[in-house]
Amino acid sequence: MGIDVDQFDALNDPADDLAALKQLVYRHRIVVLRNQRLSPAEFVEFGHRLGEVETYYQPMYHHPEHKEIFVSSNVKKDGEQVGVPQTGKFWHHDYSFMPRPFGLTLIYPQVVPAKNRGTFFIDMAKAYAELPRKLKDEIAGTRSFNSVRRFFKIRPTDVYRPISEVMAEIERETPAIAHPTVFTHPVTGEPLLYISEALTYRIENADGTPARDGLVEDLFEAVGQADRTFEHENIHLQTFDKGDLLIWDNRSLVHRALHTTTYEPTVSHRVTVHDEYEFYPGINAS
Repeated sequence: MGIDVDQFDALNDPADDLAALKQLVYRHRIVVLRNQRLSPAEFVEFGHRLGEVETYYQPMYHHPEHKEIFVSSNVKKDGEQVGVPQTGKFWHHDYSFMPRPFGLTLIYPQVVPAKNRGTFFIDMAKAYAELPRKLKDEIAGTRSFNSVRRFFKIRPTDVYRPISEVMAEIERETPAIAHPTVFTHPVTGEPLLYISEALTYRIENADGTPARDGLVEDLFEAVGQADRTFEHENIHLQTFDKGDLLIWDNRSLVHRALHTTTYEPTVSHRVTVHDEYEFYPGINAS
């Protein structure tokens, strides 16, 4: 699924090379840039060179000096939690619960576990192509509803608040959003199945009626998102080493972090980028 690009000079390549890099991401889904030594400021700047950087809407995930960086960490600094531990323990596309998801995800691991490291991916273009015809027919012209409510992480400020109050805030700030169940990739032209186990909870027909009961679950089963052994043929484990910078196509790939019950220190920085294309055709139509 992925390719390795060794010793790519992330800060000094001309615009043509950065455009070529993005084309590699669209074509191969994941690109790994080896042997990077970027400061947080340089990492953010690289993101800006690829497109419009999206800052995550919840401050508790922010890097203390660069809010554009989303921090996943189980390591405390000076006794204080920086970022959020145990993120991404579910199949998801980044920001699919928002009206305007982004095209590119960049991950730059800072502290790499010695044994258990990596991220699981499913290529949803390939998964859609291999769906049984019956399922393809059922989802033609449908839209899927996505919500953060199932895996919303309780914030420090939520301690002692009534859960009903927290849930009401979630629904107010991030109401469920509908996207096409299948849409065309704006660069490759491939049809993509855009659902995720964590966030997609309902499919609606073109006329607004609910799709049949069990359709969402059947799709998760077919593409591999329901496989708790992670042995489904669609699932790929992408590993990484210190100095690697991973860039992936957030349209095509659904992902899930590799977590185990055995503690290992781990810290990753993430920058997310809107590229120059609509996320899918017609998303900006009023």
